[in-house]
Amino acid sequence: MRRELLEVEKSSLRIGFPRIIFLNLLLSFAVIAWTPIASAQVSNFAGVGGEISGTVLLEANKRPASQVAVSLKSHVAGIFRSVLTDLEGHFRLQHLPPGTYEIVIDEAGYDSARSSAQLDGSSSELVLYLKSSTGPRVGPNRYTVSVHELRIPEKAQEELQKGLDRLIKNDPGSSLVHFRRATAAYPEYYEAHYHAGVAELRLGHHAEAMQAFQKAIDLSGGRYARAAFGIGYLLYLEGNPGEAEKVIRRGLEADDHSPDGHSILGMALLRLDRVDEAERSAREALLRNPNFAEAYLVISDVYGRRHDYRAQLQNLDAYLRLEPSGSASERVRQAREITLRNLAESHPQDSFSSP
Repeated sequence: MRRELLEVEKSSLRIGFPRIIFLNLLLSFAVIAWTPIASAQVSNFAGVGGEISGTVLLEANKRPASQVAVSLKSHVAGIFRSVLTDLEGHFRLQHLPPGTYEIVIDEAGYDSARSSAQLDGSSSELVLYLKSSTGPRVGPNRYTVSVHELRIPEKAQEELQKGLDRLIKNDPGSSLVHFRRATAAYPEYYEAHYHAGVAELRLGHHAEAMQAFQKAIDLSGGRYARAAFGIGYLLYLEGNPGEAEKVIRRGLEADDHSPDGHSILGMALLRLDRVDEAERSAREALLRNPNFAEAYLVISDVYGRRHDYRAQLQNLDAYLRLEPSGSASERVRQAREITLRNLAESHPQDSFSSP
């Protein structure tokens, strides 16, 4: 792992920091929390602090809709939660990691109400309206809790959350202990196997990480896309971008909503010198989450390959606006200084400055 990072640093100086995203994406795997069974009771877990709140109103008279079930789901983080509105139609879901969430209300006698929320800071507020239905409801409720989720013992859930808390605090060794306890309590807990793989990756144990990701894929029947992205990222780190592309694309077949998957695919495509495809993949990530900072690094690498230093600078700045003090921000600032010098040399008549 250390040798790989040294090679990254050397190559970055040669071709305009096209690999500066390594460390940040590695960290992003670790801090996206997955919270199992959804219920209001889960919200007492600590470690992630964002919340989504809102009000549900009846469209006909704008009166509050009380005791209505509001369900929330994140395809990327694998989170499902639900809560009932109070007498004023208010709801609040707490302790959510940053990301894009889908919100849905399926209430008898009303059309399904759906919305989405981008949680970038500490909170996000919504207003949803219920429209009286003129016909029978059709189609299944996609937000029904799965049998898998219902089977997870409380002890396993608690150990998973403790492990996630340790990962957020940059303590992968301790987190691994909790993830192993979670899988001991429930051996089919593929989400815990996945996060154990993340911890192993953070510790530089590539073989162990690969085994854990593969276990998560096997136990989920290939449905848990994040494990595929983990394997794809490992293959990329090991210098096998062709195989990485295949695995990541299989993951995207299971979850095309993931900005992580599209961004990592862009990295692999860049290493394969398929620059235009890499840009399209990174922009797919931004379509799913306009504030997904890592995608801007992939795009900046694309423009660096094209020697379009002005556009490269704009995308580095976009990353720094979203992540001014992130784990890779200092490295990105170094890349920005190199890009400024390249831009000054290619456009000596112009002047450029730091943000």
